[in-house]
Formats: sequence, structure tokens, C-alpha cells
Amino acid sequence: MPRARTARFVAGARRGAVLFACACGVCLTSCAGRAVAVSATDGPDTPFWVEPTGRAARQVRVWQERGREQDATALLRIADQPTAVWMAGDGRDPKEQVEQVTRQAERAGRVPLLVAYNIPHRDCGQYSSGGAKDATAYRAWVDSAAAGIAERRAWVVLEPDAIAQWASGCVPPDVAKERLGLLGEAVRKFKANPGTSVYLDAGNSGWISDQRLLAGALERAGVSQADGFALNVSNFHTTPVTRAYGDKLSALLGGAHYIIDTSRNGNGPLPPGQDEATGGNGGESWCNPPGRALGAAPTTRTGAARVDAFVWVKRPGESDGTCRGAPPAGHWWADYALKLARAKPTAPAKPTAPAKPTAPAKPAAPKPVPVTKPVVKPVTPPVAEPPAAPAVTPAAPPTPHPTPQAPQTPLTPAK
Repeated sequence: MPRARTARFVAGARRGAVLFACACGVCLTSCAGRAVAVSATDGPDTPFWVEPTGRAARQVRVWQERGREQDATALLRIADQPTAVWMAGDGRDPKEQVEQVTRQAERAGRVPLLVAYNIPHRDCGQYSSGGAKDATAYRAWVDSAAAGIAERRAWVVLEPDAIAQWASGCVPPDVAKERLGLLGEAVRKFKANPGTSVYLDAGNSGWISDQRLLAGALERAGVSQADGFALNVSNFHTTPVTRAYGDKLSALLGGAHYIIDTSRNGNGPLPPGQDEATGGNGGESWCNPPGRALGAAPTTRTGAARVDAFVWVKRPGESDGTCRGAPPAGHWWADYALKLARAKPTAPAKPTAPAKPTAPAKPAAPKPVPVTKPVVKPVTPPVAEPPAAPAVTPAAPPTPHPTPQAPQTPLTPAK
């Protein structure tokens, strides 16, 4: 089983990224001065795009200007890695943001990882509630996002939490009735683009225990037309534990492939019983838990035939919600980012034996059944903030978080 590991820094790659940033007019310090921050991760096993002006990269610049060289260097472990761009939603048109991101990635010879997170009644009214106002608005939003990608390459993680929350029974009946169909339409729309890979989110290993129910929901949502499913988005379960869960689910889906969010799983989830002891309210061990660490760096060399990639869907350093003194969900929290970057990953737990392949599961009954409550609550999208686009190509349409660009959240310097 692959161990959690942190980013590698390669001087050549860093110099190349700095030259790219300078060419685009977004150098993080003086282009003639010392190189700050972001480098495309080297090697053919890491094809994903690094956002040159992401929040971690900007924090590195702030700390360098303040003489906090050690903190800045530590934070490069986040800034140097490719993380997902969450497409603008909640009434914003994503086309311009998505077009800008995919064009920048194309020029860099990389593939951007995008997250579609705008399903109606998103997050069952919790920290990340919102989404499109209805099915019609959602279809228009997906059309716009897909148009922003066009024929350029992109990987899309489709609607974190949407299927697992449907299966857990927290989605209102009128919304539940249409949800899987809407997801299927979105899969087909994105897959109509020749360079787009799509992975339907399937929750995490601590959430839905009835995997046949989950497999049936994935089938009805069009997983057979997608490239596979995604696990552990914004969560902390170790890679071996997630693989054991993913292999069983894959077997129920006829060998479907999947990807794993390893962004913060280096130390696994907060141990049971430690939530209140660490400042939580006793029921939110998933919310900014202390003592966590970065997991395996994004790569397509996973050592597992069915695992297409380890990816960083959650952007380390962005808050899960207002718990433990944190800022609102999706806001940048420099203190927490630095702790993640400095933490030493522990050896992953041993996985359970993978399940033997079985015939694909029969579609589950349409009526969702309440299931075990998630150990770690899923997703928290970044606060609406369009990626800073290098001034290299004409600006294009939508993206999943801004369009009418929302005010940028100020960086919160660590204490």
C-alpha cells in the first residue's frame, strides 16, 4: 500500500513554473528576484495543473515579505501541489472561470482538476448549503461549465456529497426524486467534451455502509458513462482504508475505476472520542480536526489497477466551517494550513482484504434508506473566488465559484 507522502521539490520544475508565472504577469515576487512558490510538480506521473496564484502561494509571498522564511518554506508543501478549482456556483455563471483555468492549464501542458458543486439543496442545509435554485437552473449551469471546458482537457469531480446524502436520507423527497437523474444528465453533458474525464463523488469509507445501495445509486446517476467515482473528498480516511472500501464498491460496479482525495489524510481521521477534547462540539470530528497531516502528493502512479489517481480535491488550508475558532467554510486559514504542512504523516492503517469481484449490483430501490451517519462530514467548497488569471490570453467565460467575481477573502496570517 502506498504510504502518505509529501510534496517533492525539484529545482528545475520550480524555475520553469516561475518563468511561466513571469511570462503570464503573475510572478509572486519580483521576476528578477528570488523565486517564490509555485512549481508544476515534475514528472509524467503528475499531470495535474498547479494554480500559480492560489491562496497558499499568496500566503508564501506574504510570509517571505515579512521575513518568515521557515513558515514560507513549510507552506510550499501545499503551494507546490496541484489542487482542485471549485467551479463558481450559487447563481454565478462558471463559464469564464472554467475557460480561463483550462486555457492556462493547456498552455502549461497540464490537466486542471475541476469540481462541480452546485446541485440543488446542496449539503442538506449544512455549512456548505446552497446550490442551484432548481433543476432548470442546474442544467443551465452545467451547460455553461461544459462550454467553458470545450475541447480542452480537464478532470471533473462531480457533486461531492450529492449521492451519499441521497443515500443517507437527508435530501427532501421532491429533491431526491430528481437528483440522480440530474447527475446522469451532467455526466453526459461533460462527457460530450472529448477531453473531459468525469468522476462521480461516492462519499467516504466512514459514511454509507450499505455499498449495494450506494452502487445502485451510482448506476442510476450514470457512473457507467463516466470515468469512475471519487472517494474521500474533503475527508481524512487513510488511503489503505479508502482503497479497501473503494475496491469493494468497484467490484459491485463491474470493476469501475476511482480516484482518492489524499489532501489531508496523512494521519487519518480524528480518533473516536477526541472531538470535544480538541475543541469540537462532540459531533463534528470532520471539522478542522487538529493533528492531521498532508497525504500522498497528487499522482496517477497509484500502484493500484483500479485507482486512477491520488488527487487533492480539498485545498489544504481552507476551513471546513466555523468550529474550533475557524473562519467560515471555504475561507483561507493560514494557521491550520501551516499545521498541516508541518505535521509528520504516520504510517497508514492496514487495509482489509479486498473483496473478490462480483457481478454488478442490481439497481437499488428508488426510495433512499437512512444509513449510518458519516464519521467525517464531507465537503466544504472554497469561498467564491475566481482564480487569478495570468494576463496571457483573452479572458474566457464561467467557472465553479466565480463569474461575477466575488470579493476575494483576505489572507489570514498565522499567529
